[in-house]
Amino acid sequence: MTRLLELLINGVSLGAVYALIALGFVIIFKASEVVNFAHSSLLLLGAYVIATSHDDLGFAGALAAGICAAAACGALIEFVLLRRSRTRRDVLAIATIGIDIVLTAELVRRIGPNVMSLGDPWRDRVVHLGGITIAQTRLAALLVAALLIGVFLAAFRYTPWGVAMRSAAEDSETAALMGVRLGRTMMSAWAVAGALAAVAAVFLTAFPTPGLDRTTSIAALKAFPAAILGGLDSTTGALVGGLLIGVTESLASGYQSDLAFLGRGLGDVAPYTVMVLVLLWRPAGLFGTREVSRA
Repeated sequence: MTRLLELLINGVSLGAVYALIALGFVIIFKASEVVNFAHSSLLLLGAYVIATSHDDLGFAGALAAGICAAAACGALIEFVLLRRSRTRRDVLAIATIGIDIVLTAELVRRIGPNVMSLGDPWRDRVVHLGGITIAQTRLAALLVAALLIGVFLAAFRYTPWGVAMRSAAEDSETAALMGVRLGRTMMSAWAVAGALAAVAAVFLTAFPTPGLDRTTSIAALKAFPAAILGGLDSTTGALVGGLLIGVTESLASGYQSDLAFLGRGLGDVAPYTVMVLVLLWRPAGLFGTREVSRA
């Protein structure tokens, strides 16, 4: 029972990090109707900037620099790729794959075979709750993710920026006629998504993981099933999907030895398996909007 509780707590905290990343996918899709496959490279960029600057700037300064770098890169992609292109949205989504390949390749080249620390203040400290041992970074991830998601949802609902975002997502042409500046709204969405990815990078590479290495962007892609199974147009779906994927991965990895007949690497495959099963049941995702078409 103790082992199960420990896995569940770790899974929820990991799922909160995935929810931050998945929220970035959802924000961009709601604002511009583009699936941003370059999102993992924005996370890798933010992590790299933090890792290379924390000795000079301290952790707080490096975190701010990483957030600004990822946000600026996201805004630049929107300005260059979307605003100046009349191409269909599905073609733009494919173009983000090319951006991801180029940016990730350059960052991986710079990282090389090294494992880089982001200088987080929690290091390898753990908390003992009864018979349960939890890394402090996992608890910090849960608290920070909950705070950021709460702030975003409040801003999305009650601020002029949130109203503009919801209006653009509902009907962009009508929103433009009502005075919503679609270009500014889309750019801010890409910047916010990049900023959230940079924050998630800290907890994705902190203890108990070894640190930032060339495989970090692959680990970040596990948030993509969270966004898909939750529904690409649902902020609530990003949260639920992230938690579901995090718990699934934690349980599958924790009970790997008991499920040896399923093969190795079950924790890596489990998120995508859950995504496929959910999509077979609900093609639009758990909270996604179903499109109604007339025959």
